[in-house]
Amino acid sequence: QVHLVESGGGLVQAGGSLRLSCAASGYAFNSYAMAWFRQAPGKERELVATVSAGGATTSYADSVRGRFTISRDFAENTVYLHMSSLKPEDTAVYTCAARGPNYRVISYYSKDYTYWGQGTQVTVSS
Repeated sequence: QVHLVESGGGLVQAGGSLRLSCAASGYAFNSYAMAWFRQAPGKERELVATVSAGGATTSYADSVRGRFTISRDFAENTVYLHMSSLKPEDTAVYTCAARGPNYRVISYYSKDYTYWGQGTQVTVSS
């Protein structure tokens, strides 16, 4: 079992920055890939960014590439999403997710993620 707890959401003006954190516990932190998803009202959940178990491989949605950075801190068992140049269309509930233990490679599909956090709201005002 992997337990995920997000923090860091809030209200920010367009052009600003936020850092989301997702603290993981349970299985060895370096044994599974992780990702951030988001869901805006009336829209489907979408992948924002994903990182491999070892942290070497990352991938981003086209809409956030160059503005967001996903990273893992193995000392803190935490995955981060650094968000900059935020836009009103980035407003959503952001949720971190983890694949099952020993699923080390990234995936673009929510069905491949077994464990989910509770989500944190990010609101970007214009």
